Amino acid sequence: MRVLLTTDTIGGVWTFTRELTEGLLNDGQAVALVSFGRAPSAEQDSWVDGTACTHGGSFHYEASLVPLEWMQDNEQAFDAAAPALLALMRRFKPDVIHSNQFCFGRLPASVPKLITAHSDVLSWASACRSDELEASPWLDSYISLVQTGLDGADVVVAPTAQMLAGLTQHFSVRCPSCFVPNGRTLSHANGTQGRLQQAVSVGRFWDEAKGLTTLLELNSPVPILIAGEEKFEAASAGIMTSQVRSLGLLSEDALLELFRQSSVYIASSIYEPFGLAPLEAALCGCAVLARDIPSFREVWGDAALYFCTAGELEQQLQALFAAPASLAAAQDAAKHRAEAFTAARMTASYLAVYEGLIGCGTSLTNVSEELASHAA
Repeated sequence: MRVLLTTDTIGGVWTFTRELTEGLLNDGQAVALVSFGRAPSAEQDSWVDGTACTHGGSFHYEASLVPLEWMQDNEQAFDAAAPALLALMRRFKPDVIHSNQFCFGRLPASVPKLITAHSDVLSWASACRSDELEASPWLDSYISLVQTGLDGADVVVAPTAQMLAGLTQHFSVRCPSCFVPNGRTLSHANGTQGRLQQAVSVGRFWDEAKGLTTLLELNSPVPILIAGEEKFEAASAGIMTSQVRSLGLLSEDALLELFRQSSVYIASSIYEPFGLAPLEAALCGCAVLARDIPSFREVWGDAALYFCTAGELEQQLQALFAAPASLAAAQDAAKHRAEAFTAARMTASYLAVYEGLIGCGTSLTNVSEELASHAA
């Protein structure tokens, strides 16, 4: 099978598509990957080079600076990207197009088109703000890009049922839809012995959805370290108190090492369609303290501890760090839950959806039912 896959270079979508690309290539499929948003980092370029060296002609990569739908200059998000994608389609001859941007659902293609909905601005605003977003040409363009993409798609996939419900609340989804949980595979963590008495969180400081301001209200029993981008376009923010320290944007290796050194991950997001960072932290041995929102409940079940307010989070931290046995139990529970979300399982699920689309596998209805039973 030949899969044309789009991604972006800014957040967790890159990690998702990297894991999926590797899974597809290792399964014998061919992948053409195209990134948008901004130039790839040196770390991303290194992965591309290594993947091309390993898989040769089965892997092709192109990078584009065309903006993403949610960026301020989004009016060119489709029109400036479509010609290059159509040219790549003619050369690569994909069996399926898998887009991680909504707008490419409207590509005029004779092959099936799948959209993975990682998040959407209207669901984000509904969760994060009491008022509606102010009308603007940017918002009009965004809504049009998303809706026309959804209208042209053959199937829409989301990482959680909550994300899919939010999308369908704000946009019309006429094609079949299902959810496929994200997956991540990491090397084994070191033991809990020798971990530092500290908590960690990850988030873009300029994104209010990450809920990082909650951490400023804490009288924490341990230091809290936050890794994440502090500035983007016109937005910027930073956190620095006696207990909370910003580390800025870290490389993936540095971030995973931070997880392996820490005892607790704080998932403070107000809006989070899935949450790769807490999954990675749990795989590295951290306990998970999560804000009590439906998507975290869906992903973590009873394997995380939950809070609604800064006061509740403070109490949870104090209780865990005062009782080593409780902390170890919370770490074990989170790690056991996280290990179910493997990249191999995610890849197999997407392959089943692809095969259903091109008519060589089970129907999309059966795929959706099977995925729902796994999630339960």
